[in-house]
Amino acid sequence: MKVISVVGHSKTGKTTTIENIIRELVRRNFTVGTIKEIHFHDFKMDVEGTNTHRHRAAGAMTVTARGDRETDILFDHKLPVNRILSFHDEDYVIMEGVRDTSAPKIVTAEDSEGIEAKLDSTTFAISGKIAGEIEDYKGLPAIDGTRDIKRLVDLIEEMAIEPLPDVDPECCGACGYSCMDLSSRIIRGLSRREDCVVDKQETKLLIDGKEIPMVPFVERLLKNEVLGVVKELDGYRENGKVEICIRK
Repeated sequence: MKVISVVGHSKTGKTTTIENIIRELVRRNFTVGTIKEIHFHDFKMDVEGTNTHRHRAAGAMTVTARGDRETDILFDHKLPVNRILSFHDEDYVIMEGVRDTSAPKIVTAEDSEGIEAKLDSTTFAISGKIAGEIEDYKGLPAIDGTRDIKRLVDLIEEMAIEPLPDVDPECCGACGYSCMDLSSRIIRGLSRREDCVVDKQETKLLIDGKEIPMVPFVERLLKNEVLGVVKELDGYRENGKVEICIRK
């Protein structure tokens, strides 16, 4: 799975650009998922008085509405981006308005002030309304997502990456960079996605089949604790593969 985020102020062509990106990726036989950031503080899908709302009011932390045409899972808190991505298995996930991520980004804007408001080191292209007026901005290509979508998606195929773990740099930084800095370097051809040390760990933790990223300190701690126990057991051999399954 590869991810990008499209960010920009309202009415800059952001959603239209994303719609066209989705259609073009699907036309190229990719599967696509999306994440939409809602910037209204009081936003909620559930409506007071419904049965699901009554479940929540009674104390349920996670409520699922299961219908013939869709299934909606309602959490009682805001989930981190990578936790949400763990529910996706598409070829591409396009995020709208999500900024708290190291994923490569496209900025949509009406003018240069709008670009500057959303620009960061992980930006790889400019789109939206202003892209019909300029060809580039500070070395970044400006591509109109309504008139030149094939070129924009060509660039997305080149720049989109598998999600980085987005761990606190004070807890990791084993590659020498924060996840944001590593993403920026990948976009500029100075590093590779494979440079993420978390991906190279000898110890993997899976919960319900989903791999849980661990910073190097936690990975070493888990490995040493497990090996400290199993080394005392008959059947242990050096360089063997150790697997533990805990069922709750």
